Amino acid sequence: MNRTRTAAALASSALFAAGLTTLAPTASATPTAGVAPTAATAALTATPHRVLFDNSKGETAGNADWIISTAQPDPLAQNASPTTEKSWTGALSAWGVALQKTGQYSLKTLPAGSTISYGTGAALDLAKFDTFVVPEPNIRFSAAEKAALIRFVQNGGGLFLISDHTQSDRNNDGWDSPAIINDLFTDNGVDDDDPFGISVDVKNISTDNPRAVADAADPVLHGPFGTVTGSILRSGTTFTLEPADNPNVKGLVYRTGYSGTTGAFFATSTYGSGRVAVWGDSSPADDGTGQPGNNLFNGWNDPAGTNAALALNATAWLSKA
Repeated sequence: MNRTRTAAALASSALFAAGLTTLAPTASATPTAGVAPTAATAALTATPHRVLFDNSKGETAGNADWIISTAQPDPLAQNASPTTEKSWTGALSAWGVALQKTGQYSLKTLPAGSTISYGTGAALDLAKFDTFVVPEPNIRFSAAEKAALIRFVQNGGGLFLISDHTQSDRNNDGWDSPAIINDLFTDNGVDDDDPFGISVDVKNISTDNPRAVADAADPVLHGPFGTVTGSILRSGTTFTLEPADNPNVKGLVYRTGYSGTTGAFFATSTYGSGRVAVWGDSSPADDGTGQPGNNLFNGWNDPAGTNAALALNATAWLSKA
């Protein structure tokens, strides 16, 4: 993610200062006044969709602040009734607050120093969640963690991976997010043959406004949080799609001038009974707020893209909401 924006881009972002944390899905779990709740709404309220955001892989290294709250694992410990992105501290707080305000999601964070696990019974084990969001990892997954991630998806989980551009190694350990994600896809010990049909391009694309494909039936492009028309790319990368490896892979948003299997900026896939989404830049999820000392920009509300709708619809789809 590029920390240098043009004055024009920053000015256009300011036009959306009202934010999209007020967005909510069209179907609410809260019954209308005077109408008795149905069994379906009662069940929805009783069993929220469980989303775990990762902070175990250096997501706050360097100038990054890719967390929904500094209160971890439970963001409600910071503010139990958040209203805006400033209710929680983190550059992804708008994402978390938007989900929280629907009443249909239960959110947690896997804190720094934790281990990603599946099927161990640990309090934050992936088996206890519907979706796992990994926003620009800067620490390589261990062999056990890679196997856990693939098995999580294989058995019905939703995995949301956000990459950044090549040479974006924020903690100087020799691994950046494209290398870490490609390593997951090709050396996981469960299925090393490109299980999702996706590889991260080793590129640093300075700027673009990728556009969504025309697909009225796609639940990510046309989901409960609105219609997606495009996104923003501010020093990020793209993906190459390999339908021969996984015929379910699908490009949804493409870099200008690209289509088909190359230049995909946002893509989805399925594997086993689970789902995967990948995004080629951390800029669109950045809401411009966060911990002091970080130089952040409001990509979440940038009018050049519909980034909030894209992140939230994808979360809903991954969670099978």
